[in-house]
Amino acid sequence: MSRRMDRRVFIVLLLAGCADPSMTPPAITPSAIVQAPTISSILESQSRSEPSTVATPPPVSPSVSSGDMTFDNWRAQFADKAVAAGVPVAVVQRELAGLTPDPTVVSLDRRQPEFSRPVGDYIKGVISDDRVALGRRYRDDLPFLSDVEQRFGVPRDVLLAVWAMESAFGKIQGNNDVIRSLATLAADGRRRAFAETELIAALKIIASGEATRAQLKGSWAGAMGQTQFIPSNFDPTAVDEDGDGKRDIWGSNADSLASAANLLAKGGWRRGEGWAREVILPANFDYSLVEGPRDPWAAWQARGVKRADGLPWTTADAAAPAQLLLPAGAKGPAFLALPNHFAIRKYNNSTAYALGIGLLADRFSGGGVLVTAWPVEQPLSLADRMSAQGALARLGFDPGAPDGVIGAGTRKALRDWQKARGVPPDGYLSLDLVKRLSLEAANAASATPG
Repeated sequence: MSRRMDRRVFIVLLLAGCADPSMTPPAITPSAIVQAPTISSILESQSRSEPSTVATPPPVSPSVSSGDMTFDNWRAQFADKAVAAGVPVAVVQRELAGLTPDPTVVSLDRRQPEFSRPVGDYIKGVISDDRVALGRRYRDDLPFLSDVEQRFGVPRDVLLAVWAMESAFGKIQGNNDVIRSLATLAADGRRRAFAETELIAALKIIASGEATRAQLKGSWAGAMGQTQFIPSNFDPTAVDEDGDGKRDIWGSNADSLASAANLLAKGGWRRGEGWAREVILPANFDYSLVEGPRDPWAAWQARGVKRADGLPWTTADAAAPAQLLLPAGAKGPAFLALPNHFAIRKYNNSTAYALGIGLLADRFSGGGVLVTAWPVEQPLSLADRMSAQGALARLGFDPGAPDGVIGAGTRKALRDWQKARGVPPDGYLSLDLVKRLSLEAANAASATPG
């Protein structure tokens, strides 16, 4: 035998001698190669004793019924999806084990408010004297705010307004288990894609060790921490501002506000510009321009628009594209919304919310009340809102699905109807307009033959 052959034999014998004689290698079959067990099959067959051709994850008991077949079926399917998305098997098993749906979450998600609060009432609730006083104290007492402003370009007053609105300056963060809330929303199905994406992101936070399941407390919809981040925003956006090696949006004021600043900056916040300015419109103004073009101040000035407080515009604000907003219609205050208003709406896509943040921030910095007062209005019921949408559709002005939400589609349809009827097309739905729309639609229906 050659020396090369002797060496090969020696290596084989050496490896054989090192092997555990009690471990017999499994036979490799074609089915074993192409049919690896799924995580859902692992989760639902922990009690089986048959040997497997793959390593079995640590034993758990998520196969125990939650009492809701729909939830259990979703959970089994989601487990595979979570592992495929990169969540460790052990984390999926541990966090899904014993999970049950939260009926309160489903109820809150499906509940449409019976009455729609007028925006003026909403703003008045946002800007309370106590909140303004506390925000002004924080703006001077938190030393990290200067660094956050310099790094991200978002003014401290805007960050403090977000902090106040989202969690009452960190005091009310929500007590819901984020994992359970998101699992409930996903299994329910109405917002499954969103909820599953956020649930996978939450599981990855736990897997990373940056936060425990116990820390992931938040709202029923899955927003968490002092500035109410959704889980998918955490990894790419959360900031360790206090330098302790953790991005703690639950317990650290500095991390929370710096993270909010980073989120706004990524959402398009423009350094050195304001968010909006209150304006006065001329008597003969063309209201079809509401929520329309985004033009610089010179173009609006040429249309007869004036700044309400009479102060000059900064060079940056005057050059920025601005859109006209009439949140309470022609009888309420008017605003030229700058790009930073829309950056706030990427944090929460609500005109009222963004106005609340901006106006509260202005008060923190010493600004006064609006020149034009909010009108006193009666709240619209869900039936009122849906009736108006149905009437618009029957009259040939498509508002979209009759869901009771007065969004951009409904406002556009209403402006088109107003313009066709010679009414100032401000796109604002009042109780008087609800009655007029319903009457017109009823008359049109009775006049239709057959």
